[in-house]
Amino acid sequence: MLKIDYTNVMSDIIGERDGILEEEFYEYKHIVQEIHEKIHEEREKSFYFTKLPYQDTTNIKLLANQIRENFDYFVVIGIGGSALGNQMLQDAINGPYYNDFQFPKLYILDNVDPEKFGSILDMIDLRKTVFNVITKSGSTVETIANFSIIYTTLKETLGENYKNHLIFTTDPEKGFLRKFGMQEGITMLDIPPEVGGRFSVLSPVGLLSAAVCGIDIDSLLEGAKNADNLCMQTSNVFENPAYLIGLIHYIACEKKGKSISVMMPYLERLSSFVDWYRQLWAESLGKEGFGQTPLKAIGTIDQHSQIQLFREGPKDKIITFIKVENSLRDFKIPSEIPSDISYLSGHTLKEILDIELLGTRAALTKSKVPNLTITIDQLNPYNLGMLIYIYELATGFTGYLYKINPFDQPAVEEGKNFAYGLMGRKGYEDKLREFKELDKEKYILQVD
Repeated sequence: MLKIDYTNVMSDIIGERDGILEEEFYEYKHIVQEIHEKIHEEREKSFYFTKLPYQDTTNIKLLANQIRENFDYFVVIGIGGSALGNQMLQDAINGPYYNDFQFPKLYILDNVDPEKFGSILDMIDLRKTVFNVITKSGSTVETIANFSIIYTTLKETLGENYKNHLIFTTDPEKGFLRKFGMQEGITMLDIPPEVGGRFSVLSPVGLLSAAVCGIDIDSLLEGAKNADNLCMQTSNVFENPAYLIGLIHYIACEKKGKSISVMMPYLERLSSFVDWYRQLWAESLGKEGFGQTPLKAIGTIDQHSQIQLFREGPKDKIITFIKVENSLRDFKIPSEIPSDISYLSGHTLKEILDIELLGTRAALTKSKVPNLTITIDQLNPYNLGMLIYIYELATGFTGYLYKINPFDQPAVEEGKNFAYGLMGRKGYEDKLREFKELDKEKYILQVD
């Protein structure tokens, strides 16, 4: 079950300056219909991620079972869309402390920070570890840099047996990783060419690590399939959760000045979901002067941190609360406690968590801060699959509202090109010269 309560974004609740008039939704009826038709036309192209819920998972599950039976550690080497989704699935379903109690243990090597790299190596036994190298292009600098060290270390330690400790997830036809994997006879999984990294969590990119760690990936895809069946049937924003989320945020940003999108789940297992959402929303929509800045907040932690800003700071935010009705377990506060705090007696921690959400939501509404609440009955693979699909589709839909391409990232590529020039990659000499013209140290304060 998934429910969206958007009462507190409406003008009759928080006023016309900050809230959305009902007729404003109808202004976009024909545009939404046109985008809906375009999405259907592009299901085999840009919106191919909408077909991922229907894939056959047999080979992924077989490979995952082999890994579970023979290895104690599974390390994902990737970055951005090739890592955030893996962490999100793991934390949401298995919890952030899974590695303290379960095998195979999952680690994600998603940076070239040598301290992090070394710490992960310290925690694993190479002879009992599989490394899943994930990069669609096959040449992502950070991923290939980390892989090159792991590759050399594995060969030095295991000899030719190193091949059994590597899995490549990459483009099915092109790129360095595909070519190298074919030469060396390394197990490989395909990333559909039409699916961009930040939309790839429901492909082998995210499904293998999830299955290795015991997550029911078929249930995950079933939830996404249910969301697809619903969203593809209608362009009515009041019946289509993805379009509703997208249009609310678009109107809030473009007409009400809400340039910051805050996501605030009241369950810490969804902390990594917000990290995944931030890349999805920022990298897809932040183009040509458009887009919202996605901001992370966690209830109740950030009630004591950011809510002061949200209520009394600039009126540039729209808040999305995520509520989970039923927790896996709960703890009751005893009755025999000091009288000064007796008001807590009999309540459970989950009850307090829910009450805190209600109180925070009311306070924000009182301050005319638009907010919506997404509720799921429980955090399980099925509901998570729905949530993932809805936000992916909402992102693509919103990009088309802005009339931009939500599936590229040209500003990211520019930084990569400068980095290639600095590292001496052939063909990037012009970028190195341009970098030297841009990078100046003119105004500096140094404290010794």
